[in-house]
Amino acid sequence: MRKFTSFLFSRLVVTIIAITIQCSMILGILFSFTIGFETINTFFILLSLAMFFFIMNKYESPSFKLPWLVIIGLFPILGGVIYILFGHVYFSKKQLRISKKINEEIAQIKYEDKNIVFNDKMLKSQSLYIENSTKLIPYQNTTAKFLSVGEIYHASLLEDLKNAKHFIFMEYFIIDQGYMLDSILEVLKQKAKEGLDVRLMYDDLGTIRLLPNNFHKTIQSYGIKCIVFNRFTPSVSLLHNNRDHRKITVIDGYIGYTGGINIGDEYINAINKFGHWKDSGIRLYGEAVRSLTIMFLELWKFTCESNDDFNDFYPRKYHKQEFETDGIFQPYGDTPLDHEHVGEYVYLNMINQATDYIYINSPYLIVDFNLMEALRSAAKRGVDVNICTPGNADKWYVHIITQSHYEPLITAGVKIYEYTNGFMHSKTFICDDKVAVVGTINLDYRSLIHHFECGCWIANSSVITDIKNDYLETLKICELQTLKKLSKVTVFKRLIRSIIRFFSPLL
Repeated sequence: MRKFTSFLFSRLVVTIIAITIQCSMILGILFSFTIGFETINTFFILLSLAMFFFIMNKYESPSFKLPWLVIIGLFPILGGVIYILFGHVYFSKKQLRISKKINEEIAQIKYEDKNIVFNDKMLKSQSLYIENSTKLIPYQNTTAKFLSVGEIYHASLLEDLKNAKHFIFMEYFIIDQGYMLDSILEVLKQKAKEGLDVRLMYDDLGTIRLLPNNFHKTIQSYGIKCIVFNRFTPSVSLLHNNRDHRKITVIDGYIGYTGGINIGDEYINAINKFGHWKDSGIRLYGEAVRSLTIMFLELWKFTCESNDDFNDFYPRKYHKQEFETDGIFQPYGDTPLDHEHVGEYVYLNMINQATDYIYINSPYLIVDFNLMEALRSAAKRGVDVNICTPGNADKWYVHIITQSHYEPLITAGVKIYEYTNGFMHSKTFICDDKVAVVGTINLDYRSLIHHFECGCWIANSSVITDIKNDYLETLKICELQTLKKLSKVTVFKRLIRSIIRFFSPLL
């Protein structure tokens, strides 16, 4: 009873109730204006018509446009207003000004060596797309270690944090109270006492059910700089859609971590939420960590307008020795501020250029037409396309949408597996033994369109073999999905799937 009462009066529930009341009042007022007033009705209809053509001509995924066009068609009087209120993201002039300034600073960053030689035109083209879209360059002079589960990630991270000498930057979507957070905070507090520049940034919506409202002030009391990204307020705003889904740690400028693992006990299997939590991350050592530093400072500056100089945190500042080289590494970010779906097109480039195989881990499979057809086309031209998704769901409705995408893919020859041991949260792409991506980017609309994300593109490195071997080992405890199995789904469940899937771009 106490837990229920606590949940009922939690910040999340209060916020949801407040937003629901606001939405109801706005729509109620608008609806009352339309009763018996032909002139007002005509105005709203013309507004809906204008929004219809605006959406049609907008440079955006058709999958995202279609649900809104249907809503306007079904509700011609209020459809346009509903889209203006809930369908179109407006960043403030201040936010756009700050973002522009930061991008100009990133473009002026001085690099020691930008001359990476590619012997493969396919890899060069993929890398060039990332560089031209994000201004983040490829690096050699870097080695990597693939961290196949959260337990290994946590142990490695703790060891590096304890050995930090100059600064620690940490950015996570979710931070939850428990053993993992306590063990990390113990080290961060000690390092702050030693005089290191220790910073922590977390997403407010990602932690709204997990942390007290003023948790960041508690962290600040330890001498740790802490900010909350995009505070979630009880107001109607589409900016709530744009969350910081990145997971980044940078230590002294030359050690970096990214991947799917947040700070919470389920990620290291210290608690059991949905069975075994299969996740992954990567530890970078060397020059490529600079891009992770840039991405961290990008959102730090965007949130609190600090005057940090990107050039003050380069890898060689605190590491005078030469770094070893094991392939090419290119960490990259994706942001809703530039309307460039970098995460999606990095994946598309890999799928479209694959010749032998492509192996994919993703907790969600909610793809638009472009990704769907790319995967189907790859399978039809003989590429061994394998996708691994969770057997256990963390969100029932998301799992329903994921499963609704199975049939057209399997029909084209794509092999889809469900991880039967628990929840698959890893986000990895491996292609032709040549190239791989480890990062935070799911195959869903949230990651591909709305969120701030990051990943690490890897070419011609021995770590790709480690990622591939882990994938193949994981498949041994997965169940292959078949058309025969899918045919047993009831008509009612198919109907529910179709409805939820149609509106999935808006969820």
